[in-house]
This record gives sequence, C-alpha cells and structure tokens, in this order.
Amino acid sequence: MDRDTARVEPWGLDGDRRWLIVDEHGLGLSQRQHRELVTMRAVSRPGGLILDAPGMPTLDLAEPAGGEAIQVRVYRARPPAPVRAAGSEADDWLKRLLGRAVRLVWLGDPARNLVPWPVPVGVGAEVSFADGTPLLLGNTASLDAFNDWLRESGSAEGPLPMVQFRPNVVISGAAPWAEAEWVGRRIRIGGAVFQGADECGRCLIATIDQETGQRGREPLRMLAARRNIGQKLRFGLQMTVRTEPGGPSDEGRTVSVGDTVEVLD
Repeated sequence: MDRDTARVEPWGLDGDRRWLIVDEHGLGLSQRQHRELVTMRAVSRPGGLILDAPGMPTLDLAEPAGGEAIQVRVYRARPPAPVRAAGSEADDWLKRLLGRAVRLVWLGDPARNLVPWPVPVGVGAEVSFADGTPLLLGNTASLDAFNDWLRESGSAEGPLPMVQFRPNVVISGAAPWAEAEWVGRRIRIGGAVFQGADECGRCLIATIDQETGQRGREPLRMLAARRNIGQKLRFGLQMTVRTEPGGPSDEGRTVSVGDTVEVLD
C-alpha cells in the first residue's frame, strides 16, 4: 500500500508487518511457499487490517488484543515472538485462499521482539515481522541502471518495476548504487534518522512478479553477474531506526513523499 506520510516507530513504519500468516507449527509463511499471496491485498488501518483477494469477500479485522496468546517464529532460525491469534474467521478466510490450514497472528508489542544480534549504540533493536531490519530503501537510479543491464543483455525479462524488490522507502535523485556507500552511516529522511545496516541480499521472492505470481530468472541472474558482493546478490539498503537521546520523539519521526535525504556522516 502506497502512503504519502508514515510515522517511524523504533521498529519501523507504523502498522508495517505487524500481522503474519503461520503454519500449523507456528512458522511464518510467505510467497516462498504460496505465490498466490501476491493476489491478496492487506491494508493496515487504525486498529485493524483489511484483507481482500479476487473471488473472496473483503474481511475487516480488528486487532486481536484479547486473542489467544501464542509464540511463533518468522523463520525457523529466529527466536519465538509473543503474538495474539486473530481467530477462526481470519483463519477460515486464509484457508480458502491458500488451500491449507493456517493461522493469522498479530504482533501487539514489537518492543518485546528483539533482533538476535548486536546493534550499534543509538539504534533500536526492536523489530516487527521484518526479515531482519525494519526498512529497505530502494534507489530509482539503481533500478534504472539494473534495467539498462537487462536491455544490453537482450534478456526477455524486464524492465522490472521497483515493486519486485519490495522496498518500503524509495528515493530518487541519487547516483546509481549510491546507497552502497551508506552502509554504517546515519541517514536523515524527513523527521527521522536511520542507520544504514547493509546492502540487501536478494532471495527467490525477488523473481516473483508481484502482479501475476509468475516466477522468472530475474533479477537474480543479472545480480549474480553484476552485483555479487560477499557471495550475496545485492539490491537495496537495509536500514534500522536511530533512537538516540535528544533525537525526535516517536510523534516527531515521520517520512513523507518529497522529503530530502541527507547522509549525516
């Protein structure tokens, strides 16, 4: 869902990745297992979530603050997170969509869900159901450069849209791959300050067309040829939220379309 303005909380953009579909063992499911999830639209609203998919009734869910308390894992290697179950109505809706028994859960308190690795001083360790960092920055100039490589190679795939890389912050006006130089640096966007954590290593989900669910070879084939860095295929900058003393309060940390991007150090 595109937004013109978002509040930045210690664990990321408000409302972002607070809901998760899990299997019968409490392990997170994604497009890796179910490409048909590209057809589902999940829209966060104050106090709840709206689900929609072709041929399915729209489902409006309230945050299950009093739902069953359980533990789940985003990935098998991640520590368990304390969550609340959304309930049978949501589970039945998703079973109809995916053809298997699943559960929908909600992370009510991300402050209790900490990343299991050291973070720099002044950086929040809290995380939602994100892979590992709460924000992924995409640079339109880097995408243009990537699509130029596709054209030059004669690839039958492409140009790829930015949505295929699934960033939640997109910038323009920087040089191609400038974000690679921002690892370990502080970056101010609007009223929030972030920490460049690492360039993002891409997985098979990046090969899934986010409109059709069809899987191709790109961008991984071209990234393997041009952006294989540290044995990872890199596109985009992973960022965490700076929460240093004297910085903006939660209410004052926002990012908006048109904000200036400034690398601080």
